[in-house]
Amino acid sequence: MDAHTLPPHDKAQLTHELLNQEYKRLKLEPRRSHMHELISTMLSHRTNHKDEEKAYHTMLERFGDWEGIMKADFDALADAIQTTRYPEQKVPQIQQTLRMIKEERGEINIDFLEDMPVDEALNWLTKLPGVGLKTATLVLLFNFKKPVMPVDTHVFRISQRVGLIGAKATANKAHAILLEMLPQEPVELYNFHKHMLRHGQRICTFFSPKCEECVLNSICNYYQDVRQKGIDKAA
Repeated sequence: MDAHTLPPHDKAQLTHELLNQEYKRLKLEPRRSHMHELISTMLSHRTNHKDEEKAYHTMLERFGDWEGIMKADFDALADAIQTTRYPEQKVPQIQQTLRMIKEERGEINIDFLEDMPVDEALNWLTKLPGVGLKTATLVLLFNFKKPVMPVDTHVFRISQRVGLIGAKATANKAHAILLEMLPQEPVELYNFHKHMLRHGQRICTFFSPKCEECVLNSICNYYQDVRQKGIDKAA
């Protein structure tokens, strides 16, 4: 059997092993506070990390704290986060999210998610405006070490090209499909996510992927069935 015809479950395990060898394994430690992670991830939609961070810090510098941001004038807050894409959409989402947290919990704090079962925590987070499955899983994995699988554009693209998920799978469905295939330890899921992200930025890019340099090319459907046969003329 050729490596690229392996079942998706086996491919997922092998992808994880190969990327662990290619990239340095990482410890799972929160990179920022729980609320910082939540709001910054909301800001990051269609925005690069540098501009997201600038928006976050400008917002806090101008309005002081979550209460100040929650009560800020719409135009003033939109101006503070202007380095992000679609600030006019993000302002009401962020302010309503802060309001909902305060109304339900009595303070603007999500530390309680630490003790909440995974499914409950996912349901609670995804009820917040502007918080989809990607944002919710990222916060729960990165900050609370819950066994969930965040799927961003890089994870989704590589998973489809290699053949871990089908061509018709949606990004939302991919969260559950990939989670089922991978070790259920949060640190393993974290490394898979981070390594796929880095690989998507460096090698398996959207345009002109560097297939010849890729450690996954022996198991990759795209490389074996498309690139090797010259079908992908645009790449």
